[in-house]
Amino acid sequence: MIMYPSLRVAYIDEVDEALKEKTEGKTEKVYYSVLIKGDTINYSERDNYFEEAFKMRNVLEEFPHSHGAQKPTILGLREHVFTGSVSSLAWFMSNQEFSFVTIGQRFLASPLRVRFHYGHPDIFDRIFHITRGGISKASKTINLSEDIFAGFNSTLRLGSVTHHDYMQVGKGRDVGMNQISLFEAKVANGNGEQTLTRDVHRLGCHFDFFRMLSFYCTTVGFYFNSLVTVLIVYIFLYGRLYMVMTGLEREILEDPQIKNNNALEAALVTQSFIQMGMLLLQLSSVFFTFQLGTKAHYFGKTILHGGSKYRATGRGFVVQHSKFADNYRLYSRSHFVKALELGLLLVIYEVYGESYRNSSLYLFITFSMWFLVGSWLFAPFIFNPSGFEWQKTVNDWTDWKWWMGIRGGVGIQPENSWESWWDEEQEHLRYTSIRGRVLEILLALRFFVYQYGIVYHFDIAHHSRSLLVYGLSWCAVLVILIVPKIVSVRRLQMFHMDLQLPLRMLKGLLFLILLVVMIILFKFCGLTLSDLFASILAFMPTGWAFILVGQACRPCLHKLLWEPIKEVARAYDFMMGLLLFTPIAFLSWLPAVNEFQTRILFNQAFSRGLHISMILAGKKDGGASVN
Repeated sequence: MIMYPSLRVAYIDEVDEALKEKTEGKTEKVYYSVLIKGDTINYSERDNYFEEAFKMRNVLEEFPHSHGAQKPTILGLREHVFTGSVSSLAWFMSNQEFSFVTIGQRFLASPLRVRFHYGHPDIFDRIFHITRGGISKASKTINLSEDIFAGFNSTLRLGSVTHHDYMQVGKGRDVGMNQISLFEAKVANGNGEQTLTRDVHRLGCHFDFFRMLSFYCTTVGFYFNSLVTVLIVYIFLYGRLYMVMTGLEREILEDPQIKNNNALEAALVTQSFIQMGMLLLQLSSVFFTFQLGTKAHYFGKTILHGGSKYRATGRGFVVQHSKFADNYRLYSRSHFVKALELGLLLVIYEVYGESYRNSSLYLFITFSMWFLVGSWLFAPFIFNPSGFEWQKTVNDWTDWKWWMGIRGGVGIQPENSWESWWDEEQEHLRYTSIRGRVLEILLALRFFVYQYGIVYHFDIAHHSRSLLVYGLSWCAVLVILIVPKIVSVRRLQMFHMDLQLPLRMLKGLLFLILLVVMIILFKFCGLTLSDLFASILAFMPTGWAFILVGQACRPCLHKLLWEPIKEVARAYDFMMGLLLFTPIAFLSWLPAVNEFQTRILFNQAFSRGLHISMILAGKKDGGASVN
C-alpha cells in the first residue's frame, strides 16, 4: 500500500509484528547503543583523524575532575567541517557551524551554563544517564529535535555539561540549497515543539533569572525572535500603508520640524549605504536573509497548528540542478507568497506616497525591505547550480507546465501534480483546532485592507468617501470571480455537444456586455488607465483572501464551492510562477550570466569540471544530431 497508494484492497491479513514508526528513528539507534557500550558513550559516529585519536585518553580523564560544583556528565567536543570549500553555500554553513561549535558552545558552557546536546559527537557518562531518564526522548513529533533533550535530562537531574576545544572530529554539512532549507525547517519545527514540552517549562522554573534568560535566548527564543523580526516588517509596512491611504503621512511631513531634518537624513543615508554596501558584496547576506524566512515560517506554523514532522535532507554530497517546480513546491508558501505580499505593500507605498517619495529617507527605509523581498524571491535560483543555463531553463518551463496541468487524485504524488501538492500544503488545517482555523481566518482578513484603501483613490471615485464606492468595488470583485468561471473552456466540455453553440453565444454576449460597460465607464464615468492598474493592486489580494478563508472553512465548503476555490488557487499559483520565471528566463538568455554564477557559487576545480561536462554534453548532442 505504501509503494502503490492507488491500489484498492478487498481483504487485509493482520500479522503481529514489532511496532514501527512509533518513535524517531535516530533515537531508537541511540537507545540501542546504551545496551552495548561501556562506561561512556560517544553519541554520534563522525569522521576522525589519526592525530586526534591520541587525545581520546585525555578527554575521558575529564570525567573524574570537577568543573565547578559537579563532575561533568556530558563532554562536548568541537567539529571540523570539511565540506566548506565545495561551494559558497557550503562555505556559509561551514563558517556558521565553526563559530557555533567553538566560541558559541564554549560560552554556553561557561559562564552561562546553558550548553545542552545538539547532535554533535559529545561523550556521555553512561551510568549517570541510564539511571536518570536516558540520553534522549523518543516520542514522535513533540521530540522531533531529540538531541537537545539529552542535555535537558542531564541538566534537570543536576548533571553538568562542559565543552573542550582541544579535540575535534570531522563533519560534512549540507552543501545544497534545498538540503540546507529542509534542515533549517526541521530544526525550526523542533523548536516550535520544544515550547510545548514539560522539560522547557521545568528548566525555566528552576533556573535563576539570568540563567533563564540565557536559556531562552539560546534555544526557543532565537526562533521566536526570528518570527518577531518578520512580523515587525509586516506591522511596519501595514502601518505605512494606513498612513499613506489616510493622508496622515502628508500631514506629518508638512510639519516644519520634519522638513528641517534634510541634513540628518542625508548623513544617515550615506552611512547606511556604506555600511550595508560592504556586506552586500558577498552573497551571504542573501542566503541568511532567506534562511530567516525559513525559520520564521516553520516555527510560526508549528506554534499555530503543530504537526511537525521529520524532513529528510539526505546529508549527501548533492550539488545538482533543482527544477523550477521543485523549488516552487518547497518555497512557495514559506517565502514566495510572503515576499510578493511585502513587494505589493512597497509598490503601493511607492505609488500613493508622493509626499514621502522625494525624501532621501525613503531609500533609507525601503532599501532593506526591497532587499528582503528580492532575497526571498530569487535566492533559491541564484544558488541553484546551472540555474541560468538556457536549456535547463527551457526544460524547467516544460516540467512546470506539465506539473500545473496534471490532475490530482488517489495515488498521485505531490511531485507529479499541482492538485496533490496543494492538498498536502493544507494538511495542517485538517488536524488543527477551531482556534487554529479562526486564527487563519483572522490573519487572512488583512488582505481586504488593500481593497478598502485603494478604491477611494480611484479617479472614477471623484474623491468620494461614501460606502457606496466600497460596495461597488465588491460588485466588481464578484464579476471578476464569476464571469471567468462561466466562460471557461473546461466548463463547456462538461455539457452535451448540442449545448456548446448556445454556450459559445453566451460567451460572446458576455464579452460584448463587458466591452460596452468599459466604454461607458471610460467615456462618461471618468475611468482611467491608472484605475485599471490600481484595481489589480486592490483586487488581487482580495482573491487571495478568499482562497485562504476557503481553505480554513473547507469542511463547510467542500461540497459547494471547493472546485471554484481550487481553480482560482491554480490561477494564482500559475501567475506567481510566471512572475518568478520571467526574470530567470531573461537572465538565462544572456550567455555570460550562467558562467558568472557558476564561478561565484563553486570553487575553481568544480567550475572547471562543470564547464568541461557542458562542452562534452554539447559535443554528444551535436554528434547525435549529425548521425
